[in-house]
Amino acid sequence: MKKNAFFTIAMLLFVFIYASAQEKKFSVYAVGFYNLENLFDTCHDAGKKDYEFLPTGSYKWNGWKYSHKLHNMARVLADMGTDVLPKSVGCAIIGVSEVENSKALDDLVAQPELAARGYKYCHIEGPDRRGVDCALLYNPKLFTIRDVKLVPYVQELEKDSAYYTRGFLTVSGTLAGEHLTVIVNHLPSRFNGSFYRESGGRQIRAVKDSLLRDDPNVKIIVMGDMNDDPMDKSMAEALGGKREIKDVGDGDMYNPWWNVLAKENQGTLKYDGKWNLFDQIILSPSLLCRDGKKDYSTLKYFKHNIFKRDYMIQQEGKYKGNPLRTHSGGVWLDGFSDHLPTIVYLVKQQK
Repeated sequence: MKKNAFFTIAMLLFVFIYASAQEKKFSVYAVGFYNLENLFDTCHDAGKKDYEFLPTGSYKWNGWKYSHKLHNMARVLADMGTDVLPKSVGCAIIGVSEVENSKALDDLVAQPELAARGYKYCHIEGPDRRGVDCALLYNPKLFTIRDVKLVPYVQELEKDSAYYTRGFLTVSGTLAGEHLTVIVNHLPSRFNGSFYRESGGRQIRAVKDSLLRDDPNVKIIVMGDMNDDPMDKSMAEALGGKREIKDVGDGDMYNPWWNVLAKENQGTLKYDGKWNLFDQIILSPSLLCRDGKKDYSTLKYFKHNIFKRDYMIQQEGKYKGNPLRTHSGGVWLDGFSDHLPTIVYLVKQQK
């Protein structure tokens, strides 16, 4: 029975065999993040400033547009991870931001592309005044939930005590038989000063440190729309995201996106013709091979990429080459998002 169960799981994961003298077998898991750019339903949420996304609002947001948005988001989410894994597998875990509520998430996971994999989600309604939250989609065949909590963003300045923004969705679970916790974030806008994102970085670090005190062996992934690039203070200093694995200390994290932006000039969103890379997935030291040895006997980071398909990119006009948005200049484009998704691949050697 145990052998049959193992074989079934191996088939679900599409075990990859890498050429080596021993022909070692590895299970591969994709973990992604995607800013859904205003996934609102068509109904007003009491106490939220969602008026733009109502049938009477400035975007004339109706059932037809909403259904198209759901389909477009599901198409991208289902394709994520299929650069490496087969279409029937895709990502084990996907953090998302800019989703209005649980109804929108129910409608999203009911889309055929996602329903085929049986995706579920974790979500806790937050205090953001515009009504956008973070959530975590997951494949229950691959990731089992232990605990879910929303850690509030605490204003460090007394003058901001009445201002509420998105908290830190912290989801603890089991992936590949190991304790993994994901912290999904959407830090304050660029319209706010850097201080507020630096404060967010400090708070994420405090959450991460508290998780390690509870379980020193937990593997931690911080992901989200940081509204800052990897080399900005919020990420590099406040959170402690290092550019190179060799520089990652026990209290630091590894940010694989730093060189993607700085060396390769690739990003996840464009502003005034320049790429930024706000959508990051950052890894705790326990997910790294820090000693130079490629030891994958436990779950470890393998590779990363910005996920991009031609259908997600504007193909003509002034903004050719930019992510194809839902709206631009008030015009309905029937697009996707102003952000591109990011993915990291984790591997573990099979026994």
